[in-house]
Amino acid sequence: MSPILFYGVPSGCSFGSIVALEWLGLPYRLCRIEMPEVATSEAYRRINPVAETPSLLTADGHLLRESLAILNHLGSQATSNGLAFAQGTPEFDRLNQMLAYLNTTYFGAFAPLWYLLEHSIGDTEKQALREYGRALVEKAHADLEAMLGDQPWLLGGQRSLADAYFAGIARWTRYHDDVIDLADYPRLKALYERLQDDPAVRFAHAIEHQQAVTSAGGFRGEVTLAEALDQLAEATQEPVQ
Repeated sequence: MSPILFYGVPSGCSFGSIVALEWLGLPYRLCRIEMPEVATSEAYRRINPVAETPSLLTADGHLLRESLAILNHLGSQATSNGLAFAQGTPEFDRLNQMLAYLNTTYFGAFAPLWYLLEHSIGDTEKQALREYGRALVEKAHADLEAMLGDQPWLLGGQRSLADAYFAGIARWTRYHDDVIDLADYPRLKALYERLQDDPAVRFAHAIEHQQAVTSAGGFRGEVTLAEALDQLAEATQEPVQ
């Protein structure tokens, strides 16, 4: 069976895993998870107990969670195209290091802004959270701008799975009322704009917005959560509750 990626909308970081799958050309299916309603449901918690996306039901019926783990799992299946590398090599270490930064510091910088968006709090708390979030996002972008340097992609002269993951998070600056101006980080802005022209990125945007689109990779269609649970039950030989 083809793996199933559970992707979150609106604007989930799972966007990067869709881009990665398109780049890698691996066969896959998608399962749309509305956040927070479906993500926090008992049904989806059978897939991911912490009610987050992305999750991956692998071809052999195992569940995998967290973007860093999913991207490294996918990359291990396609190391010949320069997007990922064999574990134990210096190139893998550099990729893993960049993915770890994106998955922790860069992603985490937006946490106060997500809390602000998703919770009802007083004006004083709102202002404090927004200022704190802006400071974190500014620092994360300044540090990533310095790491990027003059190279066109996050790891150098060729794109990698790190760029796919970056594509899904960098757009949050606009989602949160333009908390920063990417023009203040010209190298990152150039990378972001280059990615927006990529067919896989355009495909991921279209999938999120439920628009007609043609895959350039191994997309095999979408399945419902109920269908995915049936497949999980079949793989584990456990009845669906």
